[in-house]
Amino acid sequence: MKTYLDFEKPIAELESKVAELRALTDGDASVAIAEEISKLQQKVQQLMVDTYSKLTPWQKTQVARHPNRPHTVDYIKALIDDFTPMSGDRYFGEDAAIIGGMGSFKGRSVIVMGHEKGSDTESRLKHNFGMAKPEGYRKAVRLMDLADRFGMPVISLVDTAGAYPGIDAEERGQAEAIARSTDRCLSLGVPMVAIVIGEGGSGGAVAIATANKILMMEHAIYTVASPEAAAAILWKDAARNVEAATNMKITAQDLLQLKVIDSIVAEPLGGAHRDPDKASHNIGEAITKSLAELEDRSPEEVRRHRQDRFLEIGRSL
Repeated sequence: MKTYLDFEKPIAELESKVAELRALTDGDASVAIAEEISKLQQKVQQLMVDTYSKLTPWQKTQVARHPNRPHTVDYIKALIDDFTPMSGDRYFGEDAAIIGGMGSFKGRSVIVMGHEKGSDTESRLKHNFGMAKPEGYRKAVRLMDLADRFGMPVISLVDTAGAYPGIDAEERGQAEAIARSTDRCLSLGVPMVAIVIGEGGSGGAVAIATANKILMMEHAIYTVASPEAAAAILWKDAARNVEAATNMKITAQDLLQLKVIDSIVAEPLGGAHRDPDKASHNIGEAITKSLAELEDRSPEEVRRHRQDRFLEIGRSL
């Protein structure tokens, strides 16, 4: 069953009419009804083109959070062969909010890791809605240590509202764990490509996204705080989330212009959730291109490229 967002109501109404006509024909459509269905489908297509070509930042936020949007596990299944997950940080325990391990990407051994939000109530609770605790970031450091040791590029899939802000996470050193994970990204001697597939929220995202190449899905968002949190902080009113989203420059298009990210990965019309296979294909092609641009560089050149990339942000606007 399709889930429609608020701004998709006109699309939902037209698609509902198409479904009703198809149900009435029961596979034995007259020429007139078949023509009517075809006309309605063309209207749906055009309406989707018109709608998705001018999404506001808040509407993009809604698309990035769509409950049916593909998650890290979906992209790993589609893109990584022989994936072997690795669990635990060897300090405290396992954090299912960040998953990762070794696998093969187009014949090349890689380390892949990313936030996992879950796709239903049970899995969302298991993965803590993609909000990692310190052990999640320490697991990420462990994975990056392995990547450096065995010369494997790192692919990072970012999709989190932010690091978990609970008391237990703070007691175990959340800020320190995020800082060490960010620092480990910067010190990697192997290429690292990060892609924001949904939400890129705060330090929880940066901790595994301080990469040589940062990509964003067309309708993803990347922000220092969620629009709701920013509105609550700035105006003491979370209801001003639309205004916050508009002013924070959180979309892929804004961030490409600001040179915070390197490129935008096109999504299928209507968002990645409407055609996960095509979305996976597009991500695969973008990662392949990014890794090709970084190959044949020495570890020192890779580190310098990454460090210069971040030091340059904001200096040439």
